[in-house]
Amino acid sequence: MAGKFARSWMLLKASAEVLRSDKSLLMFPLMSGMATLLVAATFLTPVGIEVLDDQRIRAYGVAHHVSPLHYAFLFLFYLAQYTVIIFFNTALASVATARLRGEQASVSDGLAVARSRFGTILGYAVIAATVGMVLRSLQERFGWLGRIIVGLIGLGWTVATFLVVPVLANEEVGPMEAVQRSVELLRRTWGENLVGNAGISVAFGFITVAAVMVAVLLVMAAAAAHSLPLLVVTLAIVVVGMALLGMIQSSLQGVYAVALYRYVDEGEAGGGFDQTMLEQAFRSKG
Repeated sequence: MAGKFARSWMLLKASAEVLRSDKSLLMFPLMSGMATLLVAATFLTPVGIEVLDDQRIRAYGVAHHVSPLHYAFLFLFYLAQYTVIIFFNTALASVATARLRGEQASVSDGLAVARSRFGTILGYAVIAATVGMVLRSLQERFGWLGRIIVGLIGLGWTVATFLVVPVLANEEVGPMEAVQRSVELLRRTWGENLVGNAGISVAFGFITVAAVMVAVLLVMAAAAAHSLPLLVVTLAIVVVGMALLGMIQSSLQGVYAVALYRYVDEGEAGGGFDQTMLEQAFRSKG
């Protein structure tokens, strides 16, 4: 565990150095977050009505039948969300790639690359949304067993598609080819031992937990002061702080994925990433 944390921390620091050198990378998760909130708001009202109807039906003991329209609506929601997220992640990956190569690239350059790949991005979003719907259906159909199955399949899918976004940002391929290319790149270097036991998520997990604890303490202290203005200001600071933390994490994960992609595809990551750390990024202990 100590070795895993040490590798994660080194990868986190290397990703942070790239982000420090180009803080404009934070713009992509900011735009992505705003767009996903807009999408969520668009779907919120009908979903809320359906949830209330569902609760009322259950309260009266009437068997609830999920209509095909429900799944169609949910699929469209997934599709819209995935399209937005993948679009801005591709833009971020494009700029991060340039940075790791020592080149200059602006936010508009990244958005231009994402726009040029929009057809492929939409196609991959359809694939991701379909997988999400299948996993959700399994979970609802099989209960706790479904949750276990979904967890295993979801882990495999996450690992297999880990390099899809950097592929989309750097290669002219179709959506299925992007998934196949991601699997091919991972297998080329890490073989069949893909367990993802070294990433930045471990180190960032500790940071997130610490931030949540501090946020809770601040809110409790403001509540104890019995001052509504102080509580409102504290809550606002906490919300902004957690949003900023999420933006930073998203940016760091994007940079990390690009570094892995460059390491496999070009033989070096650049940007201060340690080659040994990347060699162990998906290698099992055995």
